Amino acid sequence: MAAIIGSSRIDGNTQQLTEMALEGIEYTPIILKDKKITPIDDLRHADGGFQPVADDYEEVIDKVLEHDILIFSTPVYWYGMSGVMKNFVDRWSQSLRDSRFEFKKKMSQKKVYVVTCGGDQPKIKALPLIQQFQHIFDFMGMSFADYMIGTANAPHDIETDQQAVGDARRWNQAFSSLQ
Repeated sequence: MAAIIGSSRIDGNTQQLTEMALEGIEYTPIILKDKKITPIDDLRHADGGFQPVADDYEEVIDKVLEHDILIFSTPVYWYGMSGVMKNFVDRWSQSLRDSRFEFKKKMSQKKVYVVTCGGDQPKIKALPLIQQFQHIFDFMGMSFADYMIGTANAPHDIETDQQAVGDARRWNQAFSSLQ
């Protein structure tokens, strides 16, 4: 299991909620803000296609491909996923055309979850973000298992969202049974 953390805040609410769900569970945290993932230079239709990029993307995607269960953890930033998460997902276009990865085939074998938090009525306003992930996962053939939305803005606010904390406990029990 890997948790792909797309927050730009150290120990932010979304990361905390993800960690609650994974307490006592063996998993690989992938903190995107600590990695250099260059925005995509879309060369899908150019002569020669995508060119190699000197950043951490391939290291991250190699870690992702090692796991059968992935948790995409991103705060709601301006009613969408965070920029670091979007850069990561945008780079999938490059992996789809790189025969070294067999990317779509391998990703289609993943079971995926989404964790998000926001401060402006996220249980309603984060639903387009969840739908965006649903479309991404559908395109890749991934199995979208569940999502969790927390209400939190300032540091540690998530601790007061009893519904999200309860959802994290429920996920933790389900993940514990897989170990």
